[in-house]
Amino acid sequence: MKRRLKLIPAVLFVFFAFLLPLPLSAQAEPFPDMSVQGTTDIFAPASTPVIPFIDLTVRNPEGGQEVAFSLQLLLLLTVLSLAPSIIILMTSFLRVSIVLDFIKRALSLQQVPPNQVILGISLFLTVFIMWPTFSAIYTNSIQPLAAGELSVENAYREAEAPLRLFMYSQMRNRQENIRLFMAMRNLDRPDTLADVPTYVLIPAFILNELTVAFKIGIMLFIPFIVIDMVVASALMSMGMIMLPPVMISMPFKLILFILIDGWGLLTDQVVRSFM
Repeated sequence: MKRRLKLIPAVLFVFFAFLLPLPLSAQAEPFPDMSVQGTTDIFAPASTPVIPFIDLTVRNPEGGQEVAFSLQLLLLLTVLSLAPSIIILMTSFLRVSIVLDFIKRALSLQQVPPNQVILGISLFLTVFIMWPTFSAIYTNSIQPLAAGELSVENAYREAEAPLRLFMYSQMRNRQENIRLFMAMRNLDRPDTLADVPTYVLIPAFILNELTVAFKIGIMLFIPFIVIDMVVASALMSMGMIMLPPVMISMPFKLILFILIDGWGLLTDQVVRSFM
């Protein structure tokens, strides 16, 4: 115990012997002479900062125009936040994406093509199908609004008209959904498209697209179900009960789909269904 107590001063001496030279050496370095010309520049910044300064202030509006501008900005941000829903539900995206998912399931494919690829194909097919509508919106609404020729309210009306016309054109021969929503709101029977409110036209269009997409999906499933039934019957007759029929029928489905140029036929029929 006494030996341990004697070792403590020695350990402390070695510890401080290593630590003390550090501040001493730092103090030994000469401080730059401030009297020498040019030495004052050592405290100047190396370069001018490139990050801009943004000043955001919140104050009371000075007039009705500023209040109207704030409300228009809030409306614009709301529309931008709802843009994905508008693209999915008010364009051809809904029908195209459902049909492509049906063909993927009919071919008994699980991960090929991935869902991201299906959504990407649906998006670009939607741009192709909706291009005349988008062009009309840009020409009649966005371009005059940017030039200051239209107010925000008039630009909204001009942008709404082509979309309403597109949605109504898909229900020209199937207006049951429009009558359904008009009846639920106790509205009079419309004589023209202008008599149908937009809040009635949009849900009617969504139901119509779901119905048409499921009809196309049923037609796609029929030939591939026949292949599944033939393969399952052949396996049962050979006594191969434990072998999954999907594993054997999937290559035959893919061969048939490629031989008939399935992607080309499917794309052609989906695009023509909107004309």
